[in-house]
Amino acid sequence: MIAIGPLTPADRDRWQELFEGYNTFYERTLPAETYDEKWEAFLSDETIHALCARDGGTIVGITHFLRHPSTSGPDVCYLQDLFTAPEARGRGAGRALIEAVTEWAKQHGCCRVYWHTSEWNETARRLYDQVAEKTPFVHYRIAL
Repeated sequence: MIAIGPLTPADRDRWQELFEGYNTFYERTLPAETYDEKWEAFLSDETIHALCARDGGTIVGITHFLRHPSTSGPDVCYLQDLFTAPEARGRGAGRALIEAVTEWAKQHGCCRVYWHTSEWNETARRLYDQVAEKTPFVHYRIAL
């Protein structure tokens, strides 16, 4: 049974293990101080937020998200990171995390939840195609 809830201070090591797995999947490495900084931000739960999926008490998935203003209406919620442990995939953790973020967004007056994924992330996209609308927008960025 998958249970969704907040991270606790005791979850630090497992959270970092999963977040490192997420970053490895996207072929990036973060410095140790970034993990320290983000962990503190998630625990304070003020500007960026985190939830975890537990199966039998073990964290099997994490998500990070934030609320931000929109120029065309009410605030929106950006689901920035979503990762489930390889051994837990296909058991509902990802779906449950998306549903929990969606519920959080509703409770906080957001008009939508959105996220990005890589075109080649076929496993995740199978789930995303079931729970959300794929938009025609193309993502651009400038690294600073």
